[in-house]
Amino acid sequence: MAGQGSLSDKFPIVYDEKSGLPLWKDLRELKLRYSLPISTLKKFFEGLTKGTLYGTRCKKCGEKFFPPKPRCPICGSQDVDWVEVDKEGTLLSYTVVNVKPESYQHYPDYIIGIAEVGNGFRILAWVKCNDPAKLKRGMRVTIEIGRREEENTLSYYIVPKT
Repeated sequence: MAGQGSLSDKFPIVYDEKSGLPLWKDLRELKLRYSLPISTLKKFFEGLTKGTLYGTRCKKCGEKFFPPKPRCPICGSQDVDWVEVDKEGTLLSYTVVNVKPESYQHYPDYIIGIAEVGNGFRILAWVKCNDPAKLKRGMRVTIEIGRREEENTLSYYIVPKT
């Protein structure tokens, strides 16, 4: 590309491999660690350790949330029920992620999907499937809880039924 050398010689500019567009590359390294209070969501994490998924349902307006929320963002009510989330459902949508955030660069391309399960919860999660050509909107899926080896933490995944 014309002029690339002149800009990148004078500024921290790199060029996107796919689009060829110039990107400012900040020279400062940002390492961010944070802590989030989970006391109001402890039941969700305890459920994962027992193989159970929980969501919440607002008692006032009936909206359902997964991951669970301790307060309804629709009506503001703090009066929510914990509901066990079904693990059988339908794949609504999916996408292959090949342009990843910096903290996910060590992963190969991966698939993220949205599934709607039997009791109406919608779950956004990684899809366990090596071949996206085998995925079809509307196909039956299960939700599995498993260990994410890279971080050694429990997570939940959408798994196509074969």
